Amino acid sequence: MQAPAPTPDAPPAGGARGRTALAALAGLLAAAVAVGVAELIAGLVGAAASPVIAVGDAVITLTPEPVKAFAIRTFGENDKIALVVGTLVIIAVYALVVGVVGLRNRGLGALGIALFGLVGAVAAITRPAGGLLDVLPSVLGAGAGVLALFALLAPLAVAPGVATARATARAGGPAPDRGDTHADERVVERLREVLGSGDRKGAALDRRRFFLTSGVALGAAAVTGGGGRLLQRRFDIAGDRAALELPTPSSRAAALPAGADLAAEVDGLTPLFTDNGEFYRVDTAISVPRIRPAEYRLEMAGMFDSPRGYSLTDLFERDDLIERDITLTCVSNEVGGGLAGTARWIGVPLATLLEENGIRSGSDQLLCRSEDGMTIGAPTRSALQVEDAMLAFGMNGEPLPVEHGFPVRMVIPGLYGYVSACKWLVRIEATTFDAVDAYWTERDWAAEGPIKIASRIDTPAPLREFPAGRRAIAGVAWAQTRGIASVEVRVDEGDWTEAELSPAVDADLWRQWVLPYDFPAGRHSITVRATGADGEVQTDERTAPFPAGSSGWHSIQVVAG
Repeated sequence: MQAPAPTPDAPPAGGARGRTALAALAGLLAAAVAVGVAELIAGLVGAAASPVIAVGDAVITLTPEPVKAFAIRTFGENDKIALVVGTLVIIAVYALVVGVVGLRNRGLGALGIALFGLVGAVAAITRPAGGLLDVLPSVLGAGAGVLALFALLAPLAVAPGVATARATARAGGPAPDRGDTHADERVVERLREVLGSGDRKGAALDRRRFFLTSGVALGAAAVTGGGGRLLQRRFDIAGDRAALELPTPSSRAAALPAGADLAAEVDGLTPLFTDNGEFYRVDTAISVPRIRPAEYRLEMAGMFDSPRGYSLTDLFERDDLIERDITLTCVSNEVGGGLAGTARWIGVPLATLLEENGIRSGSDQLLCRSEDGMTIGAPTRSALQVEDAMLAFGMNGEPLPVEHGFPVRMVIPGLYGYVSACKWLVRIEATTFDAVDAYWTERDWAAEGPIKIASRIDTPAPLREFPAGRRAIAGVAWAQTRGIASVEVRVDEGDWTEAELSPAVDADLWRQWVLPYDFPAGRHSITVRATGADGEVQTDERTAPFPAGSSGWHSIQVVAG
């Protein structure tokens, strides 16, 4: 049977679907305008007030620890980039839905964008360092988004009366009886003519208007977003940092013996010192605090007899400054992981600073507060008794990088960073563990966090094939405050063999180790373990980082060809 020919009053194929797709695009563009305007206002208020940053910070705070651990394990130091990208993807998908809903009901579409603004505003104002002005980017951005949505959806709208008449015309039935049958028939007839011969042209004109409006919206989003980024540069402190000249410490780091760094001889071995640009970074700050040196102030509070405040100049001009080589490691570091590094630090001895403020014997916790409101709880005992504990402002011969805590951070050897390495430090409150929980202990991480003895294989790389024969097995091992006495390596099921260690420099500095080995062709397993200077042998019991740091021997599989 031959299909019936289309009637001249049939609408263009896919018209409804086309409007829905364009409505979704309208929602996406409206969201882009909202984000752009929010970024512009954040350029005036502060980068952390941006709804993308504020919501990202809130997500970090609310995310369960296993999920955070998965993110760090999966993305490493790029976890924040992944979070921002994920947030933008969620906003985009949400915006597509808002556009489709808005096509059918303008009020619900506006409500959807308003909800987006409300979430951003709440996230911004509830940050530890949040203020009333921080809601402005989200609120004004949402308002701009609503206006953009209405403007973008207007060319796609169909007036209700016309829609009814069109439906009647397409059905070919009589017009609704409103008292003037002849007039209604004339309307229907006229609509049939429009639908049959002129609707396609009218639809094209609507699309032209939509795409013109879309171009304006896209331009507005680009200009406001780009302008916001430019405005946020005024918060940049690179010039202030570069102008700082580090003071000369009165106590220098121990001199390195000849041949102290075996990385010059062994390809693939981690260097003794980590370049600042390569040093691992794990924290909760999506937008790092930017503190101008002239405005810096460190306040001492709580259980002190005579608490005082310090400017950066006060700290620089002290006559008890020290320089030390210290390895840091993150509690999230997996066995064999790379969240560890060594730097030469310059700063103020922490014990001396605490004592001159008259710290009281009842304090067992130092609640350290960052400029962005982050809190780190450090054991008072370690701060007083660990010889090289300091407030650091120099890292590898230059002022601290902004990402690593400029201008001042805390460093306590022997403790994981989550209980010792508060960055962008602006306040130290002497208190107790019973009185207050810091950020991480609130999330059930261990209160004191001593670093466990660890060793890692750097070369050969796992699952890489290399020529059979003699090849160096090498890596690093660390046990801060105790030092490393020996490192042993086992290939396959053979005996443990002691490796050569780099010269001992300082107990707080990791040691490199090397073991030349003749590999026969085939697949091999390599395992390493270390022994501390106090006689403790690294345990083979495998534990996850949560809640007190990972443990276990590092083992890899290699192939000799």
